[in-house]
Amino acid sequence: MRQPHRLISLDAMRGFTIAAMIVANFPGSEEFVYFTLRHSRWNGLSFTDLIAPFFLFIVGVSIVLAYARKRADGSPKGPLIQKIVLRSLKIFAVGMFLNLLPDFDFATLRWTGTLHRIAIVFLVCALLFLTTSWRQQAWIATLTLLAYWLAMTQIPTPDVGRVVLEPGQNLAAWLDRRYLPGRMWQGTWDPEGILSTFPSIVTGILGMLAGRLMVSPASQTAKVSYLMTAGVFTAALGYFWGLTFPVNENLWTSSFVLVTAGFAALVLGAVYFLVDVLGHTSGTKPGVVFGANAITVYVLADLFALVFYRLKVGGEPLNEQAVASLTAVGVSPELASLLYALLFVGINFIPAYVLYRRHIFIKL
Repeated sequence: MRQPHRLISLDAMRGFTIAAMIVANFPGSEEFVYFTLRHSRWNGLSFTDLIAPFFLFIVGVSIVLAYARKRADGSPKGPLIQKIVLRSLKIFAVGMFLNLLPDFDFATLRWTGTLHRIAIVFLVCALLFLTTSWRQQAWIATLTLLAYWLAMTQIPTPDVGRVVLEPGQNLAAWLDRRYLPGRMWQGTWDPEGILSTFPSIVTGILGMLAGRLMVSPASQTAKVSYLMTAGVFTAALGYFWGLTFPVNENLWTSSFVLVTAGFAALVLGAVYFLVDVLGHTSGTKPGVVFGANAITVYVLADLFALVFYRLKVGGEPLNEQAVASLTAVGVSPELASLLYALLFVGINFIPAYVLYRRHIFIKL
């Protein structure tokens, strides 16, 4: 394998994914949000449901770009593994810190979350990349999805006595109630729980398989063709699997893995063709700026939210006042909520741009 030139397309895709995550996480008003900017209540797929799997897919691609040359050069694995473990622990620790905000109430601490899952997926996928071939990775991904499907659809939930895929009653929820420490996001179950983490690792593995293609000696047009073909095939396979094992982000079902990874491959292929092959880089700068310090921006958004979503002026939080002011002049509540979210993205862009201009790239 060879190391390609830096992929502007991947940097931009990472950055715009983080920007979309901020929009989804921080609307002007939780009450007024366009339906596709909400997570699906259960089965189904909205725009927001694509954000987390896209980021994990990008994590997988980035692992290959970061470690391909070191693996090819025969660099000692010991120091690399130590750095991978340390970085995973740092990301997990930052996730715990954010979960403690703003009250630092350890009694209600949640031990799972977006950064926690990113840390676990990065750890497992990076170790797999260093110790297995791409064929072995493909087999691990396939067997994991099949095993998860069989477990969720064939093993009865112990306290229910039958197979159930409904919220809080399925096997994954039962395992979380029994073994997951701390508070769960939905009280009796958690979307980033124990069992659903296994298929989320497969999302990262599929990203690694795409990354292996990107560092292969294939021509640029061949890479685009392979990515687009694989994307269509994977998404279609996920759709048909979803007829019996529904596409569901909360359970991170096997069908959800394939559909979202297929879409991620299609987007990466399209952006790679436009940006890295044809050279159309205009419009990519915001994504590249966000992508250069993606996790830092994610953390800053949570910190800034303490001011822009919790600070009360005149008895009302700033976001509620802004939405109320916009609706008072005729803007629909949903649009007002989205405009405030976009404003918040712009606020987060300022420190991200300062870091980028000063060539400061914070790596956990």
